Amino acid sequence: QVQLQESGPGLVKPSQTLSLTCTVSGGSITTNYYYWSWIRQPPGKGLEWIGYISGSGGTRYRPSLKGRTSISRDTSNNQFSQQLSSVTPEDTAVYYCARDPGGWGQSDYWGQGTQVTVSS
Repeated sequence: QVQLQESGPGLVKPSQTLSLTCTVSGGSITTNYYYWSWIRQPPGKGLEWIGYISGSGGTRYRPSLKGRTSISRDTSNNQFSQQLSSVTPEDTAVYYCARDPGGWGQSDYWGQGTQVTVSS
């Protein structure tokens, strides 16, 4: 059974960088078939894909966030992380990490989500 758990600060000030980590158990993040995604849901809105890192370490990002976000991994600890710079209150959301078989946008395992609020 694959399990994912997000961790990071719940409150970030505007213009700062948001950093979140996802710890994966029950499966390796280096397995080639799987893509490891970050997804968020702003209050009152739908899910928004942020980006992913593949089993081989390649990355892809949502075009509107490209330049502000980066996703990396720590294979020794089976973790992957995202950083979102220059945050504004519009970045307030519940942030999820998830596993996406094949990279087709259909995640099969999700973390429970973590609330991040951007406020001074």
